[in-house]
Amino acid sequence: MSEQIETPTIAVLLPCYNEEVTIGKVVRDFKAALPDAIIYVYDNNSTDRTAEIATAEGAIVRKEPRQGKGNVVRAMFEDIDADVYVMADGDDTYPADAAPAMVAKVLEGYDMVIGDRLSSTYFQENKRPFHNFGNRLVRDSINGLFHAHVTDIMTGYRAFSFTFAKTYPVLSRGFEIETEMTIHSLNNNLRLFEMPIQYRDRPAGSVSKLDTVGDGIKVMSTIFRMIREYKPLPFFGGIGLAIGIIGAVLCGMVTMEFMHTGVVLRFPTLIGATMLVIAGLLLIATGIILDVIAKNNRKEFVVDANRFAYMKRH
Repeated sequence: MSEQIETPTIAVLLPCYNEEVTIGKVVRDFKAALPDAIIYVYDNNSTDRTAEIATAEGAIVRKEPRQGKGNVVRAMFEDIDADVYVMADGDDTYPADAAPAMVAKVLEGYDMVIGDRLSSTYFQENKRPFHNFGNRLVRDSINGLFHAHVTDIMTGYRAFSFTFAKTYPVLSRGFEIETEMTIHSLNNNLRLFEMPIQYRDRPAGSVSKLDTVGDGIKVMSTIFRMIREYKPLPFFGGIGLAIGIIGAVLCGMVTMEFMHTGVVLRFPTLIGATMLVIAGLLLIATGIILDVIAKNNRKEFVVDANRFAYMKRH
């Protein structure tokens, strides 16, 4: 049973890049939904009036010169201390009135609450078919690899505990940050809760910063990298097994010829096959070693998380 916080501090985090059309309404909506929260707008090198409008609406505006949403999230988690963090985009696609329920779930003891767009209106509201395909592909890939059932892997609407914010190692620099967050949580067996929200497309005049192809490639690269790091035994072991089997089959073919003729007719094939078998065994051994290291890293993460939770209580 988690400790109840009598007067929790809540920080609303809004990473922004050129959102002058919507940021004023977003700040007002979150002020109405969470009147006791502090609204932070992190301006990521905007060239319009985003910072000016946010300041006028009463938000605390800070600058982050390193371009990319991942860099902004890294700065926000490092700079701000709160009992609960609510992160949303400044484009007015996420409903602020869902925030109190998300905060309540974090206070119940969840590490991360995910605003699930895909179970409600996302596929009707989103006008970019390739984004819909990409969301399904990423979701199915990660759920299959981690034996999970997360519906919305890439949503930007989330709530976090203090411990999550202070122990999450932000490595991604761009929009792949949400995918990284989800994989990190699944790998470390954190407490996740998905809450369906009503997604709406950007209003007229608001332009998406997403590069469908470019950011899609980055997301898939992030998944590839994190599988290699978090699941090294299946990754390297699978490749090693495939290479080893090919080498063993070729060795078998040369051996069968030798049994029939008494002569090794294809020395290059035999040498190449032997090298493939050795390479396969080395990859499998590499996977085993890295799997032990990854398991120790998960143990260290639990210790660090417990330490931060203890410090927060005292």
